[in-house]
Amino acid sequence: MSNRNILLVEDDSSLGFVIQDNLIQHGYKVSRCYNGDEGLSVYQNESFDLCILDVMLPKKDGFTLAQELRKIDNEVPIIFLTAKAMQEDKLTGFEVGGDDYITKPFHMRELIYRIEVFLKRTSRKPGVSTFAIGKYVFDHSNLSLKLHGKEKMLTQKEADVLRVLCSHKGEVVKREDILKEVWGSDDYFVGRSMDVFISKLRKYLKDDHSVEIINHHGVGFKFLC
Repeated sequence: MSNRNILLVEDDSSLGFVIQDNLIQHGYKVSRCYNGDEGLSVYQNESFDLCILDVMLPKKDGFTLAQELRKIDNEVPIIFLTAKAMQEDKLTGFEVGGDDYITKPFHMRELIYRIEVFLKRTSRKPGVSTFAIGKYVFDHSNLSLKLHGKEKMLTQKEADVLRVLCSHKGEVVKREDILKEVWGSDDYFVGRSMDVFISKLRKYLKDDHSVEIINHHGVGFKFLC
């Protein structure tokens, strides 16, 4: 994982130092920022492989920063760090384009593991990655969803979830199977977190009424098109 560049935006000096030091020891290059405005400015002038954002930041909070980063880059993985444990905050993090969410306090091993999972997946070179979804054309490798010449760019996690559904058209795919395939673990999400991604995909696919993502309560999802 050497030479991978990570943007760390954390205003807590002690925690920021510990995270930066551990990431450097694991071979990562780290750019440390102390507030949201600084984080956005640094991102605009440098290329990053992953972003770690605290939610409660001076000048510009982490959720707002993530929304602005998504306008620049829809692919870069974003991990939120926060002391908040409310389910609503977790959902907000996913809705604004975040890919992962870690609640303080946490073990550095957990953060390193999640970083490695994301970077392995984004560096993977897939084979066939284009799918016909009703009137849509979904290109997983380019994170794009096209309809009548109009293109919608997806985040990496949105594209990964959609790829799993496409690979199992007409079948009920269990929640835990999607989690294992996309996040590498079936105990990562709690409550309605998975539904945030499914709701986004339904919205993106709403212009073709033949396309459906059916919820099988307590089990998983069936993708029809």
